[in-house]
Amino acid sequence: GAVELDLPPAYREACPQRTSRTMNPTAAGLKVEEIDGVTRVGFVDRNILDEANIQQIGEELSRIVEASPRPRLLICFSDVEHLSSAALGALIKVGHAVSARDGQLRLSDIRPQILEVFKITRLDQMFEIHDNAGEAMGTFG
Repeated sequence: GAVELDLPPAYREACPQRTSRTMNPTAAGLKVEEIDGVTRVGFVDRNILDEANIQQIGEELSRIVEASPRPRLLICFSDVEHLSSAALGALIKVGHAVSARDGQLRLSDIRPQILEVFKITRLDQMFEIHDNAGEAMGTFG
């Protein structure tokens, strides 16, 4: 049988039990993990500028969205230093796809110079943007 360990509460809180499966980076250079029913996506590359790569990223994100009846997606930009306008276009498509499936999309950890582009293009109004992934994770209903 299973052995129940009597752990002090502080330890239990510091180590929440969560179902997480981390996958190897996809062909498109995405790091995808499933945490408590939320698909968290990060980027391997610091610069998301290459047209062909952006198309792959867009297709990969579309697959993730379409795999769920009501997707809950967090896209984390912590490692990203540069985004092209094509990458923004791909994000807009993903945003529409998530909305169409009555899902939830959050963006987090966007560097100030990239956030500036979101503000200029008013994408900061289209997307729900959080300072960090932890804060964003707490907003999924």
